Amino acid sequence: MPIDIYVCWTVERRPAKGRLDMRVTKAQAEQNRAHIVATAARLFRERGYDGVGVAELMAAAGFTHGGFYKHFRSKADLMAEASASGLSQTVARTEGLDPAEFVERYVSREHRDGRGDGCTIAALGGDAARQPADIRTEFAAGIENLLTALQSQSDTPGDADQRAARMMVIDMLAHSVGAIMLSRACPDGSPLADEILDVCRKEILASLAHDTSDQSAARSQEA
Repeated sequence: MPIDIYVCWTVERRPAKGRLDMRVTKAQAEQNRAHIVATAARLFRERGYDGVGVAELMAAAGFTHGGFYKHFRSKADLMAEASASGLSQTVARTEGLDPAEFVERYVSREHRDGRGDGCTIAALGGDAARQPADIRTEFAAGIENLLTALQSQSDTPGDADQRAARMMVIDMLAHSVGAIMLSRACPDGSPLADEILDVCRKEILASLAHDTSDQSAARSQEA
């Protein structure tokens, strides 16, 4: 009597000997993306948006060029995300500093020379003005957050003083950013570069002291 025999083979696919399974978990992919963004934020601050290409940026982050489009649709998308990340870092470093402490740290040779680790506004503000609206929107949000952080540490507790405090902080920030940008525009080691920082820091601090004194006097008269 003939017997039909059916044999079913189950094959488990495993990496060939000596080869690693290169699948990336979701958590690892998120870490990789965050690392690319952080690397881009630093390189953009150092060289500007047009000063570094995607291939070089990915190599600096330790990845291949081809992996870029697994994370971002375009370089412009990365520019916007890196800008937001860099601006958030500036705000975080500012928390807890009163305006005078901020000026002492910001309008300094250390900040001027440490472009890659410095403020995104001073490093890329000029570039951002020529970029698409989404990047300028990120800058507007970052600047607003920085103003809020600085204003929260200013000596103006009353509601009536809030507008005056905001005006003071905007003026201080604009002068501080301008001082760094002017100083960086000069050759490295230029006496003028240092002079700009020294003069601006002194004048900004004097203006802050004067404004604070005026506000305190006004509150005393109202009391």
